[in-house]
Amino acid sequence: MLGADKICAVVAAPDARSMGRQLARALRQTATVELRLDWLSDDREIGRFLAHLAARKIRATLIATCRRREAGGRYRGTIAGQLVHLAEAIRAGCTWYDLEIETARRCPPELLDVLLGDAHRLTSAHFFRRMPGNLAHVAAELWRGRPDAIKIAAQCDSLVDSRKLLRLARNPRKIVAIPMGEVALPARLLALREKKAFAYAPVENHTAPGQISLDEMKDLYRADRLDPRTRVYGVIGDPVGHSLSPAMQNAGFAARGIHAVYVPFLVRDLKDFVDSIEPLGIRGFSVTLPHKERILKYLDGCDPLAEKIGAVNTVVVDGKGKLYGYNTDYVGVLRTLERRMPLAGSRVLIAGAGGAARAVAFALAEGGASVCVWARRPARAKSLARAVGGQAIARGDLRREFFDAIVNATPVGMHPRAGESPLAAGELNCRLVFDTIYRPRVTRLLQLAARRGIETVSGVEMFVAQGTAQWEIWTGRRAPVAAMRRALLLALARGEQAAGKKARGKR
Repeated sequence: MLGADKICAVVAAPDARSMGRQLARALRQTATVELRLDWLSDDREIGRFLAHLAARKIRATLIATCRRREAGGRYRGTIAGQLVHLAEAIRAGCTWYDLEIETARRCPPELLDVLLGDAHRLTSAHFFRRMPGNLAHVAAELWRGRPDAIKIAAQCDSLVDSRKLLRLARNPRKIVAIPMGEVALPARLLALREKKAFAYAPVENHTAPGQISLDEMKDLYRADRLDPRTRVYGVIGDPVGHSLSPAMQNAGFAARGIHAVYVPFLVRDLKDFVDSIEPLGIRGFSVTLPHKERILKYLDGCDPLAEKIGAVNTVVVDGKGKLYGYNTDYVGVLRTLERRMPLAGSRVLIAGAGGAARAVAFALAEGGASVCVWARRPARAKSLARAVGGQAIARGDLRREFFDAIVNATPVGMHPRAGESPLAAGELNCRLVFDTIYRPRVTRLLQLAARRGIETVSGVEMFVAQGTAQWEIWTGRRAPVAAMRRALLLALARGEQAAGKKARGKR
């Protein structure tokens, strides 16, 4: 590690005042901070911030970075100007400076020793498009200038590439390896289990793809507490960035004092993920769209009910690396609807015929309901209806039919496309509408139903029910339901507040 803490806060803002405010926030959570001087709008703002820094005499490990545009940074000045700012930063209290390879190639080590010799040098290389073919060659070039440590940050489009890059950090020499990109996010986070690990976390503005904010690092993932004994769980999907499962599941671990972490995996290639389960030490994971049916071929065993449904949303990895599948969506549907209506003898329409819809259909059939299915693909609707002894309904017939309940089991209306609805207002001929989507809490479909005086049920209830059931399968303990529900509702409220601010900013 370069500093006292393995989480390095990144301070980046266009003006000195905002930089100072971010720095104050950062120091409340970590004693290692990178100062992105290149984000400041001009040389005058850099000077103002460094004067502020010198006056504060901060006791922390401060890393000065003034990355030029050639290397993916924002500094527009010359190399000479860059070196002058780094020297000023060292005089202001920075004990490390990050010098990108593009500048290092053009500066003799002797010159750097004269100008910047009072601080430790981190020589870095950034590959924003793809992983370099020969990492050893890159590392050798970085070491050529005799730095105190080196850093390689590279875009990783698979977990295999991420693991390959992170293996560099196990070298006895000081090497910082940073996998970039959303696919690499979990590997970047889980790398902190290693003793020598080091990760960057922005205070406000993300400075590289796939970064996790400082608040999320500390509060959501408790990343500063990760070590080789940490049990790893996660959620796989595509997309997965919208998922609030990490907020709920990690709150459960914290409430029960379990040394575990739950992280999101953007999975476009299921084999890439499955091949990474053992190397990353994954003990279990949730499965969301579009993998609930696809995961079946990778399982070593399956709960009879999940096998009957033909879709899995929960997987346990045993001590021998065997994968066993379950379906807790089924539980979520039953617990949610049975509180609102008697299922026996009711007539329920399901919109959708994918993995989530299959769990809903089997749960309703088990409860004694008459199941009807509509889907954009009529063949899939007929197949699901036949599996539960139900009826496939054509879209054109919906305005003439009446149901006790309508359940949306499609992703239509999910964040960030919250303005969409799978059905029109005139097709909602029922007593109750239940949307399995939980983000947003009130979907466009539920808004349309409420305007017609129809009772509505948010997907939040189902999400909590299925998620706490997953937690109990993995841990073998009773889930702290109240704590997990609070965490989910808080995360939803924050997300809605942020979305509101963004929408107002566009006006």
